[in-house]
Parts: sequence; structure tokens; C-alpha cells
Amino acid sequence: MRWEAQQATHVDADALPGLEERGATLERWPTPGFDGMAFLEVTARSALNHVRGGVLGDTWTINPYRGCQHACVYCFARDTHRYLDLDAGADFDTRIVVKANVVEVLERELRTTRHGVDRVHLGTNTDPYQRAEGRYRLMPGILRALAAHGAAIAILTKGTLLRRDLPLLAEIAREVPVSIAMSIAIFDDALQQSVEPGTPSTAARLATVRAVREAGLDCEVFLMPILPGLTDTRAHLERAYAAIAEAGATSAATTTLHLRPGAREWYLRWLQAEHPHLLEQYRRIYGGGTTARRDYRDWLRARTTPLARRHGLLRTRVADGTGTNVVANARPSGARQLPSTTATPAAVPLPLF
Repeated sequence: MRWEAQQATHVDADALPGLEERGATLERWPTPGFDGMAFLEVTARSALNHVRGGVLGDTWTINPYRGCQHACVYCFARDTHRYLDLDAGADFDTRIVVKANVVEVLERELRTTRHGVDRVHLGTNTDPYQRAEGRYRLMPGILRALAAHGAAIAILTKGTLLRRDLPLLAEIAREVPVSIAMSIAIFDDALQQSVEPGTPSTAARLATVRAVREAGLDCEVFLMPILPGLTDTRAHLERAYAAIAEAGATSAATTTLHLRPGAREWYLRWLQAEHPHLLEQYRRIYGGGTTARRDYRDWLRARTTPLARRHGLLRTRVADGTGTNVVANARPSGARQLPSTTATPAAVPLPLF
């Protein structure tokens, strides 16, 4: 593979004497309790990624893991595994690259060469609280290093392992801004296990939202991506918004599915196997592109906005990491808001394209 020179067995003829066989990869091995998984532990050369422009603007990100055990068939980050000469399908789900020394590298970067690091996003590529984090425990060190530097922290996760670090996050939030978002896209248990087979259940993630709020922190819910024909029905969306509000989330954000290269092939293969009757609908909505057609997005906005308003979850902004206008709300921290009695407009019929 392209990074073969980083394998522990690689011999570097140009290395200093005694270091010829020392590569960046520490180990590659199966792990008890993680059947079918392989972890590639590497010594990373950098921890911080500087993102200029794009949907996040000028900011910094950290990805302690590459690949993700959550195995979401729609995951937009799948194509990044191809940079490692691994595939965007099964390899992305089961061959996880672990930056074993990420905390030490981060501390060095913050101490020396990285100036202007005032806000750092975690979870923009792969999930920092996937199951591997229970074994490697990289996040507490990352969080402490960022807090000591004075950087604001933004976390997006599907992982209920976040609850382990809530006392630390509550402590850090007294010194630097902390933003937490829980991704919960599907409110149907059978569908959730089919689309996101490695993730905690929807109920477990809602319980985590409650735990974040009980720890005195705000918690946004990313009700995304919306899957055409599967999670865009009125019944599903009503169930979703009601559950999010009941969990006490301080905001909610919604946007449509993006079919980026890598994710597109993997998701449509799953759709062909599980819901072949929807393929024609997806061809109409997406064609050969990444983003849903404007008329579908307008239709979805017309359906979700009244529901968000009814449950006190309405605010317009751009969702981090999507570049897409979404509806969300901001409730007073620590307060539960009762649903509004505002009448809901009549349903907008699904466009026939």
C-alpha cells in the first residue's frame, strides 16, 4: 500500500545506524472483543489539521482515528480511506488507524509551532468516541491539552462513550468554550441497525443527550442526514423531533444526505440490497451528483420547519461540516421548553420528479 514505508517491518536503507527497521507503525493486530476488526497503531507526525476555507471556514481539526467502527453506510468520510490504499467499504469499517502518540504530538505542536489555534473541531471526519476509544483513551489527553492551550473545543459524535468524559468536559467548560453535538439520524430501531450497524442505539444516544444536559452543558442534536424515502416521512420526523425535545437538547439541526464519492457507491449498494424500490427515486433526486436537487431540499425544509417550530427547535444557521442551511434552535441552558401551541401548516406534498 502507499504507506508501506510506515510499516514496522519496513527497512529504511537511508536511516541512521540502528534505526533501519523503525517505522511509524507500532502494531497491527486483531483485538479480543472486536471480532473482525484490525487496528493499525501508528506514530503520527502531526495531530492538528489546519482547514482553510470550505464549510468549516479557517479552523483546526483533530482526528485521532482513521476509519470508523460505526460503519454507517452513508458516511461521507469513507473516501479518505483510499488515501491509505484501503477501500472505502469494508476496510473503512474494520481496519482502524490509531494515532497512538497523538496526545504527545499535540502537546508539542501547541507548545511550539502552532500559533492561532483558538478553536478545534473533533468528529469532522471520523468519530473520536467510536468503540476503539474505550481501549485507547486518547480523548482525555487531547481535551486537557487543548484546554491548557486555551482553545475552544467542538465535539460531534454518535458515541455514548462521551459520557465517560463528561466530568472532565464540565470542568474544562469553566475555562474554555465547549460545544457538544450528538448525531442521531434515525428513529426506527430496525432501520438504524441496518444503516448504522456499529453505532449505539437511538435510545442510548438520547440518554447521552440527557446526561450532557445534566452535567450542565448544552447539547445540540444533528438530525442528519435525512435519507429520502426512509427518514423523510412525516411520521418519522414527528417522532424524531418529539424525542429530541423530550431529551432536553438545546438545539437541533437537519440537512439532507450527501452522496460523496466512496459513500455514494457503498450507500447505493446497500440501498439496492435492502430497498431496491427506492433506487429510481434516488436517481431523480440526486442524478449523478452529490447533493439532492433543490426542489427536494425545499420540500424537506417546508416539512421540517413547522415540526421544529412546534417543538421549540427552530433557528436558521449553517451546520458545521455540511455547508448547508439547517433549522435549529437555541434554548436557555438548563431549561426545558414546552412545545409551542403554534398551528402547524398543512403538509407540503412530495414533489413528483
